[in-house]
Amino acid sequence: MEITRHDSGKIPPSKVVKVTKMNHLVEIQYMEKMNRECHIQKLDKDRYVEKATGEIKEFLHIKTRKDSYNSLHQTFKKLRYLINNNFEGKGNELHLTLTYAENMTDTKRLHIDFKNFIKRLKYQFRNEALIEYINVVEPQGRGAWHCHVLMRFEGIEKVYLPPKQLAELWGHGFVTIKSLKDVDNIGAYLSAYLTDMELTEQNMLKAMHHELEILTKEVDGKKKNFIKGGRLHLYPPGMNLYRRSKGIEFPEREEMSYKNAKKIVESAEPHYTRMYKIADNDFENTIIYEQYNTKREK
Repeated sequence: MEITRHDSGKIPPSKVVKVTKMNHLVEIQYMEKMNRECHIQKLDKDRYVEKATGEIKEFLHIKTRKDSYNSLHQTFKKLRYLINNNFEGKGNELHLTLTYAENMTDTKRLHIDFKNFIKRLKYQFRNEALIEYINVVEPQGRGAWHCHVLMRFEGIEKVYLPPKQLAELWGHGFVTIKSLKDVDNIGAYLSAYLTDMELTEQNMLKAMHHELEILTKEVDGKKKNFIKGGRLHLYPPGMNLYRRSKGIEFPEREEMSYKNAKKIVESAEPHYTRMYKIADNDFENTIIYEQYNTKREK
């Protein structure tokens, strides 16, 4: 499958689009060729049946690093939806980073350690708040892992947790705490943080050789350069990249004409738009995304 990206594209007013509403964010997705009916039925993880012919075929599982990248991009897209539907930068929301003092590379231990941390934290707040969370794991170039956790403390308007207290509850290394109040697209902020790699002298030649996209971001008041998607190769195929608590829900997606979708955002202009051309053997499609952020209209 080949995917090429373009900066813009126009959606005809009468065409059907999918609208995803996530708090103050609205995303409109247009597909030139929409599949209104599923033509296959899954039999198991390896096989499916074509409904029209009754022919049994095999799924194509990940074989190459490129296939893995495409799968990861879809995973992070779902993660952005999940984050933006449940977090909007209120006073009872926090972004924690849980790190290890040593070079910890065991992903099973990572999951167990996080479960124990959440149990201890919930016990600490048992009479004050219900804690909902999304836990996303992040790999480092040296093989180490740590967790990025978005938390919402339901039942209280503003939460403050001393770093020393959190480090004791975690018990494996450092804990950093960041407020989300100044971030108006938390899903994009965190997923970019997890996928982009800082440009250094060590990886500069590799980035130039592969003509990778370089981004400039402001981190802690300083401008730094990053390789877009440069961290993706560190994620093992098939790994569960994030976990969520029961109260974290995906947004509902609704189909309607583009003309009616524009009524939802009224006169606002999209803050992000992107068009993709997809080609896979004899199949071609065009996908256009528009995202509207009402916080930026104020």
